[in-house]
Amino acid sequence: MAIKYDTNPLDPAFPEKAKTMSVAEGQQTQDLSYGGAETQTLPYVNPTEEQTRRFAGSDVSSYSAPYNGQYVPTQYAPAAFAATDQSRTRKLDKIGLPENWLVTLPYLPFSIGLIAGIIELLTVPQSETKVRFHAAQGLAAHLGILIITTILGIVGGVTNLADIGTFIFTAVTTVMLVVFAIKAWQGKPIHIESVDGMTNWLEEKIKVK
Repeated sequence: MAIKYDTNPLDPAFPEKAKTMSVAEGQQTQDLSYGGAETQTLPYVNPTEEQTRRFAGSDVSSYSAPYNGQYVPTQYAPAAFAATDQSRTRKLDKIGLPENWLVTLPYLPFSIGLIAGIIELLTVPQSETKVRFHAAQGLAAHLGILIITTILGIVGGVTNLADIGTFIFTAVTTVMLVVFAIKAWQGKPIHIESVDGMTNWLEEKIKVK
């Protein structure tokens, strides 16, 4: 028995069978009547001058003040200039040198920074924490460089490669100290993490006599 609505494309009699079955079941195609509403056209109103907004006399005065020939523009206070930081150029009473000099000297290369750091830690009071910090940090950096240079010098007696390493290390550290000195002179922060422990120890142990 054939299945109802068999859609086998190989059956050439399928269209006739479908039509016969639809007529037998009363499922003929129905035409529905159109019952939509007619399109309504809204009346168009031409714009008139009456629709323009009119201001009352009191409103006009609030929008534009009358000019009487004696108008004086509003005076605005000038912006205040930023206060210049004078702390870097102030002189320390006991030392007699400006602060920017004292924070720069400990970073100068060779023995200059080493000696300056020791003198500042021995003479600058504890209240000058910024100057003492840079003095201790510069001194710690010089001591670290001195220790490594001494070790390389000892190794240099065994191999010539150590002499090359000493030269490169000295050149690099000299440039590094010059950069630190310039930054200290400009008032920029300097923090050498590798000598943090030695910096704190020197600042604590070396006190003003």
